Amino acid sequence: MIDRDNGDWLQNWSHRGQQWIAGTPGHRYSVRLTNSSDRRVLVVLSVDGVNAVSGQTASPSQAGYVLEAWQSTEINGWRKSMDDVAQFVFTDLPDSYAARTGRPDNVGVIGVAVFQERQVYRPAYEQPRPYPSPYPYPPYARGEVDASAAKAERRASNAAPAPAGAAREQSMADTAAAQSIGTGHGAREWSPVSQTQFVRASRSPAQVIQLRYDDYANLVARGVVPRYRDPYYSRNVEPRAFPNGFVADPPSRGW
Repeated sequence: MIDRDNGDWLQNWSHRGQQWIAGTPGHRYSVRLTNSSDRRVLVVLSVDGVNAVSGQTASPSQAGYVLEAWQSTEINGWRKSMDDVAQFVFTDLPDSYAARTGRPDNVGVIGVAVFQERQVYRPAYEQPRPYPSPYPYPPYARGEVDASAAKAERRASNAAPAPAGAAREQSMADTAAAQSIGTGHGAREWSPVSQTQFVRASRSPAQVIQLRYDDYANLVARGVVPRYRDPYYSRNVEPRAFPNGFVADPPSRGW
């Protein structure tokens, strides 16, 4: 993700198996999508639990952006038409688009679901099969599959429940620092796209990525960021009587 007001990539922190970034209220941002494969993919983008293209409560089965092989692009806002978007902007949670449309439960999460494209193969010559098997697989394989499924089910039923201590600790931290910012519905800007055909290779996405965000102070309160003053986020926040320490030499007179 990129802060469009200062041009910097937003730093991310890992915490309890999740990736977090710190957003600055009032700053616009964009989501960079990159296809690192040699075939087209469909990317369904969710912001605060809302589909960034259709405005629906997000689901992987909905509309998204098709990226060509090796293509990279930036999504700057909520899709309003084939020609423009409403800018993504960090704002107070009550002013977020999700909250204003009655869907505040998933504010603070950005995610993508990536689908591969179905490939159509047309062999030049197909080997004839004069003696087709009456079964799609050997009869004995059914027993093996059933046995494997039964073993997997037994293993799942015998699995020990996850310890509640970690979940309780995280719940207490989240309660102490409730989500403070979301993504607003900013100014309109030109961002043309076109329609194309895309057939998904499967109903389930090949990859799902989720990123959490909040303001810097709340990330410190949640324990995501260590409790020290980060020079990047503390600069220019408040005036200082001694910003640089000592008196520097004056510039040359030029003669």
